[in-house]
Amino acid sequence: MTGPRTVRGLRRAVRWSFGGLVPGELVLMLCIAGGVRIAPAARVAVELAVLAVAVAAGVLLALDYRRHRSDGLGRRPALHAAVADTVPTPVQRLTVHEIRLSTSFLRWVTRRRPHGLRERAGDIAVPYAPAQAALMYGLLFVSVIETVALAYLIPWPVVHAVTLVVDLWGVYFVIALHASCVVRPHVIGADGSLRLRYGALLDIRIPAQHIAAARVERRFPDARLAAVDADGGADLAVAGQTTVTVELTEPVGFVRAMGRPAQARTFRCYAEDPAAAVAALRARAALDRDST
Repeated sequence: MTGPRTVRGLRRAVRWSFGGLVPGELVLMLCIAGGVRIAPAARVAVELAVLAVAVAAGVLLALDYRRHRSDGLGRRPALHAAVADTVPTPVQRLTVHEIRLSTSFLRWVTRRRPHGLRERAGDIAVPYAPAQAALMYGLLFVSVIETVALAYLIPWPVVHAVTLVVDLWGVYFVIALHASCVVRPHVIGADGSLRLRYGALLDIRIPAQHIAAARVERRFPDARLAAVDADGGADLAVAGQTTVTVELTEPVGFVRAMGRPAQARTFRCYAEDPAAAVAALRARAALDRDST
């Protein structure tokens, strides 16, 4: 039987290995893509190290899964708990974000309905992406020009190939980020709840009973995305502005884009049609009072 000390040591080794081998594997892939000749011994060493970490992580996952199952958890909850115990939190968040970004891009390309919107149930989508479309497409144009310019200016083949890979990924990231904002709008639920989002970076759920007031209010905050100020307010600005202010009866917790937990009692967000959004929110949440 594996003792607790052995499991702790194995977990520590896996976590440190994740932090060191993931960047190393990325550098190796970039070098191969850039045509750099890697010594066979170095490639074998890196691949064996990755394989060893994968095997160790698999063993640790199996041990944690068995432990959670013996504690009474079902198969799926036990698997989720085992992954949370083994895989470092930054790796989890980065992986989840990249998956959401990719699925949002595919949803945008295939013109599927917005994510999280139950039209048959009476949910209402509140778009915000159009306000940043010009900025995003301008940034995309600059990224493409930079990619083409560097392709002609950089004379070294290795640096040229690595830069090309990074620039192409940057172009994809700009497109996917805007696509995620298009297919993940704010949502006013049929029950009066409110779901505030910014692409794949932010997702805040506010129950209907916590909404005290809503009003049209144009502001131009300079704070970071969803940063909570001294008055307990959080701004979800798009193109540097917000158009709707929602006040709550009590603070609501959420997770910021970088994974930090926060609480806010007032949310200021952008809506393409703020008057319609506020009217729908007031009607569905059955607000007791109006705000001017």
